[in-house]
Amino acid sequence: MSRRLKIGGRLIDRSRPVTFTFDGRELRGYAGDTLASALLANGRMVMGRSFKYHRPRSVVGAGPEEPNALMGVGEGARFEPNRRATLQEVYEGLTARSQNAWPSLGLDIGRMNDYGSRFLPAGFYYKTFIHPRPLWKHVFEPFIRKAAGLGAAPEQADADTYAHRYAYCDTLIAGGGVAGLLAAKAAGEAGERVMLVESRADWGGRSVTDGAEIDGKAADTWVKDILQHLDGMENVVRMSRCEASGVYDHGYVLCTENLTDHTSHKDGPRERLWRVRAGRVVAATGAIERPLSFAGNDVPGVLLASALRDYVVNHAVSMGERTVIVTNNDDAYRTAKVLLKAGLRVPAILDVRSAAGSAIVNEVKAMGVAVHHGRGIAKVHGDDRVTGVSVCLQAGEGHVMQEIRCDCVAMSGGWSPVVHLWSHCGGKLWWDEVRAMFRPDPDNPPSGADGQGFVTAIGAASGALTTAEVLADAAEAMDTEAPVCVAEEEGPIQPVWIMPEAAGPKLRTKMWLDFQNDVKVSDVRLAAQEGFESVEHAKRYTTLGMATDQGKLSNINGLAVLADRLDTTIPQVGTTTFRPPYTPVTIGTLAGEARGVVFQPLRRTPMHDWHEAQGAYWEPVGHWRRPYCYPKDGESHDEAVTREIRATRNSLGLLDASTLGKILVRGPDAAKFMDMLYTNMMSSLKPGRCRYGLMCDEQGFLMDDGVVARIDDQTFLCHTTTGGADRIHGWMEDWLQCEWWDWKVHAINVTEQFAQIAVVGPNARKVLEKLGGMDVSAEMLPFMAWADGTLGGFDLRAYRISFSGELSYELAVPATQGLALWEALIAAGAEFGVTPYGTEALHVMRAEKGFIMIGDETDGTVVPQDLGLDWAISKKKEDFLGKRGQQRSEFQKADRWKLVGLETIDGKPLEEGAYAIGEGRNANGQQRVQGRVTSTYMSPTLGRGIAMGLIERGSERMGETVRFSRIGQGPQEARIVNTVFFDPEGEKANV
Repeated sequence: MSRRLKIGGRLIDRSRPVTFTFDGRELRGYAGDTLASALLANGRMVMGRSFKYHRPRSVVGAGPEEPNALMGVGEGARFEPNRRATLQEVYEGLTARSQNAWPSLGLDIGRMNDYGSRFLPAGFYYKTFIHPRPLWKHVFEPFIRKAAGLGAAPEQADADTYAHRYAYCDTLIAGGGVAGLLAAKAAGEAGERVMLVESRADWGGRSVTDGAEIDGKAADTWVKDILQHLDGMENVVRMSRCEASGVYDHGYVLCTENLTDHTSHKDGPRERLWRVRAGRVVAATGAIERPLSFAGNDVPGVLLASALRDYVVNHAVSMGERTVIVTNNDDAYRTAKVLLKAGLRVPAILDVRSAAGSAIVNEVKAMGVAVHHGRGIAKVHGDDRVTGVSVCLQAGEGHVMQEIRCDCVAMSGGWSPVVHLWSHCGGKLWWDEVRAMFRPDPDNPPSGADGQGFVTAIGAASGALTTAEVLADAAEAMDTEAPVCVAEEEGPIQPVWIMPEAAGPKLRTKMWLDFQNDVKVSDVRLAAQEGFESVEHAKRYTTLGMATDQGKLSNINGLAVLADRLDTTIPQVGTTTFRPPYTPVTIGTLAGEARGVVFQPLRRTPMHDWHEAQGAYWEPVGHWRRPYCYPKDGESHDEAVTREIRATRNSLGLLDASTLGKILVRGPDAAKFMDMLYTNMMSSLKPGRCRYGLMCDEQGFLMDDGVVARIDDQTFLCHTTTGGADRIHGWMEDWLQCEWWDWKVHAINVTEQFAQIAVVGPNARKVLEKLGGMDVSAEMLPFMAWADGTLGGFDLRAYRISFSGELSYELAVPATQGLALWEALIAAGAEFGVTPYGTEALHVMRAEKGFIMIGDETDGTVVPQDLGLDWAISKKKEDFLGKRGQQRSEFQKADRWKLVGLETIDGKPLEEGAYAIGEGRNANGQQRVQGRVTSTYMSPTLGRGIAMGLIERGSERMGETVRFSRIGQGPQEARIVNTVFFDPEGEKANV
């Protein structure tokens, strides 16, 4: 039975007992305990049930690699499933419960699956539930859905809060073992900004637990000294309980910091998500010991030798009184020394190697431990805990040579570097035959934007194992001097993938590779037999290394079994893909504040409160709220729109244009990039000038438009529609990251950084001149030009662009200055009867000028040629996005619907979306249509209804009268005219 030892436990504080509950029973532990160590200290070996067969399971590891001890932690609104007991620190009042068991952990009816396991091999559901087909919906699918899942989902809304922080550093170091500490010291002393993150609460890693000596000091003393030195450096920040969860392109790293999961009080955020941009990432993430595959290796009481060492040294917890150690390397002998020192018995070490004579092996033999070479375990005895083992020859078929009574089995199959962070961005691995491990390939690192590697693996993460090797490797990578550390002699490892090596089918069906997903040696062999020879296919067929495990313990052994079955080598089989996060991150942490009323926050311009005070009627536009109009007392919305249009056309209007998308495109290849994005030529645009441009998708359909301003030779500012800013920025990033990744250009969405105000009307120039400052005359700032300057004391950028057809300036200032500039314009424009206008007046005025609106004149099936925008499509460029799509025969047909203007005969507006009625019936017997209305308004300027529409061969039918449908009434007639209803020569905008 597991228990607490009377002495020892370097991480626990015996003066601070804590009370917690597990499955409703009150238990006691100490501050510094993990939930796993505290349960073991209370004799609670069984901590969960396996996913598929519901076998009783206990801890196999002591860290993030733990596959079995997954628990529901917390209650009510603070409940979280699938917490690893090995990572959850105990605190006063902690509530935990087991999962995947019913009605109880001790008596689980799901165990019946284990007794019928011969009928439930890998992939059985693919074959079993396919026939008869009618039973799938009402029988098979409900049954599978009820059985699926690991743990119970929370039933209440999360009561915790979460924080997001951004950080920048020259070097981010993931891992606070001796390698990470040495790297932080070297980088800090070199003057770099350093972030050092460690997922655990303690520092120093394996070397401290194993009692290494560094620079003549005990490892824990050396760690304390270096921590003190780092804390004295202003350019070094270190954080414990903070895990580097994932590495992404361009040095982007997500780190998850635990703030309150280890405390009784829950004040403040529970976790903090760090979004870090790092010049380089140093992965000092250590290595994970591998299990061995023998029959019964999942029985509670069988665990990794290093994990057993951790429990004894760090938490003063014994898994049993008599421990049999089975190994293929020297490291497990350290566990024997620790157990003997703690007063526990080691009746035997089963070493599969035919001979081993290193210093530590001889030392353990001298301590009286029987070491049996060439031996392995044929079978572990026991159900809910180990009672003994059957010993066999490793080279045999499993013939039992002797029985050994024991209550714990410590296994060691070698070590695997934690290469997840290295692999997240495409770092390659190479197979080290000598040490039987995949190691980071320094010749094929993850590549940054400059093509150079930005992730460096050091220490055990790069394949170094002993403390001396770890420090030497870290020192070489960081170009610093290695501390003095006595080299530890170790004998070679003998790779062992199944035990015994010639085990037959009966034993193979009880050898577990993936403890969490119940994948056995026999399952992987079956997958290969059934044709799933690709490692990725075999993974999905068997579920090996999936879910929260991500192959930490199961990956290498599974690859080896597959390779053996395919009669090939492990490197030839390859590896599965490691994807972030390294350990699960809660959705709450990723979402941060984005939930409830702020799940999708409403965006507001800097002038929002002013608009509100003026009684603005709001219109939702994307995530924004924009004034539709500003009705005065007694005014209808139509009357307000009419007033705003007339005031703007006749004198002066102001529009809050801050919501328009603003995307900065910059870099040596910016001009080339812009030419590919837009249908017309942007590379020929001169700095200080603007140009209207169209964007199409790959099919050639129009997706956005706007004015582009060239800032300098390498910089463009792209204006997009309000609703298109995020979408177009994502479109740019998609092409830059997936197709043109080697182009030296980046795109930044700066929409919310600037307020933009349109000053419109015949008196627009006068009000700017009244403010005083820069010259805004037609000579100094002609139409489709821009200039930086000062007006009324505001530093701003002025664009001469117009969406109304009137003399117009758009003034851009930092968002913090937006309201002040707006109020200054209102005050200066009082003598001109300045009138703010909303989106409806904007739409009417643009329609009077025949300007298109994305989303009105376009619907995802329209190409620029349909809108008469052939002039905006370059004939000189070899290529642009959508060019080949537009060359398809469908778009060359003579009967395409073309954009035209529409004047109603009766002067009343057409109905929105009305269809143009054609002659005859279509193939379905329905009334044939020959077009539709895209935009329709009552024009105060012209005193009649105007519209634009897509009409079959419309551009060839000027002057023709067409009938349009009306709901509940007879057809309405309109004449096809030019799309420009007002000021066709553009004289008003060019003054």
